[in-house]
Amino acid sequence: MSKRDLFWVVSQMQAIVERYPCWGDTVEVDTWVGAHGKNGMRRDWHIRDSVTGHTILKATSKWVMMNKLTRRLARIPDEVRTEIEPYFFEHTSIADEDDRKLPKLTDLERATVAKYVRTGLTPRWADLDINQHVNNVKYIGWILESAPISILEKHELASIVLDYKRECGRDSVLQSHTTVHTDCSNDSGETTLHCEHLLSLESGPTIVKARTMWRPKGTKPQETMLPSSS
Repeated sequence: MSKRDLFWVVSQMQAIVERYPCWGDTVEVDTWVGAHGKNGMRRDWHIRDSVTGHTILKATSKWVMMNKLTRRLARIPDEVRTEIEPYFFEHTSIADEDDRKLPKLTDLERATVAKYVRTGLTPRWADLDINQHVNNVKYIGWILESAPISILEKHELASIVLDYKRECGRDSVLQSHTTVHTDCSNDSGETTLHCEHLLSLESGPTIVKARTMWRPKGTKPQETMLPSSS
């Protein structure tokens, strides 16, 4: 891939947090790769409490190949495909992926629910990866910059879906938009929330679209026991 000026970039990611580990807990992580369509790759994760076997987090992601020089998507060369296919494992950690349409900026602007905006976000040198664009994990922090503090104080993140649209570099200036929706109360009477997020360059182009689900702190999650993927 290096000889061909190719590298992998994440295009979508979804994570579901069933429970948060506590100080002193020991966790075990299973991760594997698989094919996604004709020209992509998927990586999944399953994190468990190593003592009880209870699921802590499940996540899946989709990856595509990009040309380092043109910054355009590229097909997987046959030589690369032949090398990686023996490692593919056709099993997904999340069976029901959240494929609901994520918002456009105009949708957030026209929404009648509460909206929050944070502007002037800029990357630091430590936020850049080897390809000189911002690491995809940094985008999550920027997305949450515009989430209201009342949610962060009283709720915990239950799930997140991210749709990466384009990269940004060290000179980029971004703005983060969050729209808050109140969902129905659950069986315990607690009200859950979901937020729609959009991260864009201040010049206009969209970088990331996202959706987050939040549950009140102290809510007991449903424990799930799943067999090991090994």
